Amino acid sequence: MLLKRDDLTGMALSGNKVRKLEYCAADALARGADVLITCGGPQSNHARATAAVAAKLGLECHLVLNGSPGAPPDGNLFLDFLFGARVTFAPVPDLREQDESMEEVAEEYRSRGLRPYTIPLGASDALGSLGYVDAMGEIAEQVGRSGPALDRIVFSCGSGGTLAGIVAGCLVHGLDCRVTAVSVAFPAAWVEEKVEEVFSDLRERYIPGLSDPRGKYEVIDGYIGEGYGKASLDLIDFIKEAASLEAVLLDPAYTAKALFGLKNEIEKGGIGADERILFIHTGGVFGLFPFRDRFGLE
Repeated sequence: MLLKRDDLTGMALSGNKVRKLEYCAADALARGADVLITCGGPQSNHARATAAVAAKLGLECHLVLNGSPGAPPDGNLFLDFLFGARVTFAPVPDLREQDESMEEVAEEYRSRGLRPYTIPLGASDALGSLGYVDAMGEIAEQVGRSGPALDRIVFSCGSGGTLAGIVAGCLVHGLDCRVTAVSVAFPAAWVEEKVEEVFSDLRERYIPGLSDPRGKYEVIDGYIGEGYGKASLDLIDFIKEAASLEAVLLDPAYTAKALFGLKNEIEKGGIGADERILFIHTGGVFGLFPFRDRFGLE
């Protein structure tokens, strides 16, 4: 198995999020924005990466986060504040229902004469997905130098933007392999609908003639467990095993569920043990720290 270390990309270990934010932040600057607004959970990697990007670019940042702050702030939330972001907690039943709260925050900034720029959950729109269209060109070049062609690419999938970008990137750059996304939050049917939506926008705005994504990928949603950002004892043990055997740090919300899912699918025969697989490590190491008490370490 090959490991793509996207956890090491960008400033402040921003992982896959900074690839998408590269496009979103450039658009924000082109539009004269002075505030970046986005949303997520209290331990959102995307929110933390957005705060880091805003700090680097000299922009204000306002995060709309679901749930409650906890005391004291830890992990990604601690870094949100360290990067200088303002945070509004707006509990909603589902992470996908934060748009209204973000618009209220944006209107507050407009009333003060500022120009806010709103980035959707996970930067999972056509613009953000271009970051992974580019990434697949990078991967195609690296794989071409390292040996035989890939049979499969596997990674964690949240709000669907990375998946859409990877599938589009495979089509654009001629990577003929299976794409397997392990969902960490949402049902497969919702993720597939999101990919179709992003592809429609990609064709309309950026890549005319982009092929149909159907049949080019699969979404496995059997490893969500108790829900987004929640980890079972088996998952905690798997994180410890990966760290002690390979010195690879996996986070409970994303990468651990994806690699754990890959391991189980191979053991069950759903994925061939002889396949040449590329696992994309999308980052999220700071999400480990709020779970420290679960590891039983002394």
